[in-house]
Amino acid sequence: MANEDIIKQIKENIIQGRRNEEDEGIEEELNGTPGVEELTRQAVEAGINPKEIISLAITPGMEIVGAKYDTGEYFIPDMLASAQAAGAAMEILKPHLEKAKVASNGIVAIVTVKDDIHDIGKNIVVILLKGAGYEVHDLGIDVPTEKIVEEVKSRGIEYLGLSALLTSTMTRMKEVIDALKEAGVRDKVKVMIGGAAVSEDYAKEIDADAYCADGFQAISAISDFRKSVKTG
Repeated sequence: MANEDIIKQIKENIIQGRRNEEDEGIEEELNGTPGVEELTRQAVEAGINPKEIISLAITPGMEIVGAKYDTGEYFIPDMLASAQAAGAAMEILKPHLEKAKVASNGIVAIVTVKDDIHDIGKNIVVILLKGAGYEVHDLGIDVPTEKIVEEVKSRGIEYLGLSALLTSTMTRMKEVIDALKEAGVRDKVKVMIGGAAVSEDYAKEIDADAYCADGFQAISAISDFRKSVKTG
């Protein structure tokens, strides 16, 4: 199989949400054929540069998935299947990227704030960001503010996602941002907030850098942050 055909098939199988050959696709004719895992390994064995696999297959594939989700053609299970397939490809590529000294797109921490135990939205964002090539640290749920600040400092976190589902816990977000300021690291990390309880207006009120309604908006926000650094 030609290299361009492998790239094309990886992209298509990401769109179809087929992690491996046992997965069913939206299109039945793909059933029983190699999925993203098998194809990514083929690509590596064929000597295709991991960066090309990411830039020509994984990233554009997930962009199409995001567009389908935005228009209502895809629902959360469809989006999750694609994100998990993309994440599987990134796991296969990770040692090859490290060997080639290819840096991740950035270091991200995602966390549900203190007193909030909801994690479905957070987990989706983690999967999407990993699929987009970011080094992601899932700090978990009900995480104390001081623990979040320590993780930001010790791990060199560049982007911090704070999640809260409840109006009673959303105030923890401001607490985290204030603590980052007190620790002298607020200017070193971009803070994004998300969850049913919050909004763009609330993000501005507490001095967050962005409000993200879902994982795709988080990817877009980080991309915008990176562009502003390059052009700033």
